[in-house]
Amino acid sequence: MKKTLFVLVGLFITATTLCAQQTFSVEGSVFSPDNLPIPGASITILEGKTVKGKTPSNSEGTFVFNAVKTGHYRIEISALGLQKTTLDIKVEHQNLVLQPTILQSNEIAIDEVAVYGKYYQNYKLDSLSGSLRLKTSILELPQNIQVISSDIMADQQVFDIVDGITRNISGATRQGHWDNQYANIRMRGSKIPAFRNGMNIEASWGPTAEDASMIERIEFVKGPAGFMLASGEPGGFYNVVTKKPSGRQKGSATFSMGSFSTYRGALDFDGKLSQNGKLLYRLNVAAQQKDYFTKYNYNNRVVVAPVLTYKVDTATSITIEYTYQGSKYLTNGNYTFSPKQFADPDIDNDFFYGDPSFEPGKLRDHSAYLYLDHSLNSKWKLHAQLAYFNFNMTANSTWLTYMKENGDMPRNWSIADETGENRFAQFSFNGEERTGGIRHRILVGGDFGNKKFWGDFREILKSLPIELNVYNPQYGISGSAFPVIDRSQSTKVRAGGSNYVSSVSYMSFYAHDELAFLEDQLRLSLGLRFTNAETVGRTGAADIKDNVLSPRVGLSYSIDRATSVYSLFDQSFVPVSGTDWEGNAFKPIRGNNIELGLKREWFGGRWISTLSAYTIKRQNQLVTDYDHPMPGGSAQFFQKQEGEAKTQGIEMDISGEVVRGLNVNVNYALTDSKITKSTDESVIGNITPNTAKHTANAWLSYRIQKGVLKGFGLMGSVQTMFDRAIGTTKEANFKNYVRTDGGLSYQKKRYMISFLINNLLDNRSLLTAGSFNKANAESQAQGGVDYYSYIVEARRNMRLGIMYKF
Repeated sequence: MKKTLFVLVGLFITATTLCAQQTFSVEGSVFSPDNLPIPGASITILEGKTVKGKTPSNSEGTFVFNAVKTGHYRIEISALGLQKTTLDIKVEHQNLVLQPTILQSNEIAIDEVAVYGKYYQNYKLDSLSGSLRLKTSILELPQNIQVISSDIMADQQVFDIVDGITRNISGATRQGHWDNQYANIRMRGSKIPAFRNGMNIEASWGPTAEDASMIERIEFVKGPAGFMLASGEPGGFYNVVTKKPSGRQKGSATFSMGSFSTYRGALDFDGKLSQNGKLLYRLNVAAQQKDYFTKYNYNNRVVVAPVLTYKVDTATSITIEYTYQGSKYLTNGNYTFSPKQFADPDIDNDFFYGDPSFEPGKLRDHSAYLYLDHSLNSKWKLHAQLAYFNFNMTANSTWLTYMKENGDMPRNWSIADETGENRFAQFSFNGEERTGGIRHRILVGGDFGNKKFWGDFREILKSLPIELNVYNPQYGISGSAFPVIDRSQSTKVRAGGSNYVSSVSYMSFYAHDELAFLEDQLRLSLGLRFTNAETVGRTGAADIKDNVLSPRVGLSYSIDRATSVYSLFDQSFVPVSGTDWEGNAFKPIRGNNIELGLKREWFGGRWISTLSAYTIKRQNQLVTDYDHPMPGGSAQFFQKQEGEAKTQGIEMDISGEVVRGLNVNVNYALTDSKITKSTDESVIGNITPNTAKHTANAWLSYRIQKGVLKGFGLMGSVQTMFDRAIGTTKEANFKNYVRTDGGLSYQKKRYMISFLINNLLDNRSLLTAGSFNKANAESQAQGGVDYYSYIVEARRNMRLGIMYKF
């Protein structure tokens, strides 16, 4: 690890001392015949016949090529259903800003087949979404940010965010738990919060896992990223970007079917509601019936996501977005239990720990956004947004009370009702100025939020009438065994007497400036965020108030047009409740990140590789204060903040079209995360729970480009996790994970059919979560023994998807 850091440091120092040839930027914008910005247009810059760069236009229709040498170039601009346009330009001794380009209609759309073919395989994205507010290209950002496009999600036949998404990001893993409800993703040694459209929507038991039909892309921001979020664990976060109107008339219909009685349909409509193009719309709807591989369990889902945009004038737009996700399921998770081991071969893969007589759970999730975008002038823009989330779940749950040696597991039965309300507001000003030879890319803004949660998890039955045996399960509890639960009062009222009540409020202001020197080849990023955060619990003792400054310093250098190196220092914080023995409130947990990286685009920008090395220290962790016992002779002790965990690692990502027709997403991560300080010396050196030291994934998709087999494609995938750790341990103690997938596809014009087999080799030991549970004295008196709980993935299964684009 240290050797790698020294190599990267040396590389960075060498690069920054190079005497670079003078280069400049070329910036432009592309619009439709109705004078609307075209996002996703293909922009290529050529010198003679040599491709010097390729990039899509962003959500505002703009594009930029950096580090362009003096000379004559040709720029080719194309978009679906519009005529290709070519511009001849001359780059002299200054940055070049082109006049807006308007693409004319092309009724014949002779390139339609080629464009549709590319649509499904756009694995590499060059810029971030506007919701992350940073305007610098991914190649030049001093941070490791990876993006999953909707195209790769379509190739992988992903239904929602828990459906294999993490295979596309180095070091990201998903810890299975309540799969019907939320994702629970980990990265760089900690659980990472969920964002949607730039807002932190992480909740106690959520947010609801987003359906794939509403997702345009998913952005994984690695490291503490305290500058971007008010508070959160230092591993980073993921940002789900929902689909918005593009201003083009287009749409798609998708039908899927597969193993375990899976049926799904999705529609995507995108277009104009007024002839003048001022009123735009996007509508995504989806419905699915999906049985699980476990007996009786299922998840039926409905999604409706309309979006309206009104172009007030050429400088101002207002967008309204609403999303409804509703689901119905039998149990929230798919756990298995064993008195012997993880992945017990004597327990069937379809084991179900519930009962078909259970009343189904119902989840209703509403969210609404209001966006305002306004161009103050050609250099400065204002963005503001409001959001409201309302979540409600009405359900019951069961869990074993203890495990017997022969596999019998008595179960209890509880209520599992939840309600959540979130309110958010954001504003930001983004612009670019120059002072002498220095370019400033300036961002200032504020975030405001309030999250409230209520949960009623009371035990209703201490013991169910049928004692399930994991080796020979018998089902069929009589409906009369279940009492009628009084839900006449709301969950908010019923939760008032429990500990499952919380309110989190924050107010945050930030400023960021990216200074560019040496003709924009060397970039210095300086950022600072101030956050006032307050957490209110059921009692005053649980209240937390923090005022925190989060700095950010980044440095990026372009060795040439296609290669950049960077270094970064960033911070995050996590509020901590409680006090020490003197009554002093605890300080927030700090996550400090030092990172170095190398990024390179290959073959004219068709694919990109990223290599990064980092060290994160998680400081101020709570540890037992053995010098100060609590009063009353309870043999318990106060806590103090002297704990520390250190995570260091190396990550590599490759994404894009490596040769014509072959698109790949390949990644590897080494994650070494351990406890480094504690008052209990026995835990020093323990591995951070739920960590895999090595993760490696590869997804390859090849489509034949010519000949009689033109349009046929092959897909293959390998996912691995090695040296995994759960619980308290200094050595790996959880099964390795190796999964293979494969499939075939065919594409012609507007049609696409895909057949995918998941878990091709039928591995029955694919575990996503696990724990070892010690039997207490009470359960031992009734024959209870230690037991293992775990979630295993489905045996071999298939999906068939058919898509038509119109």
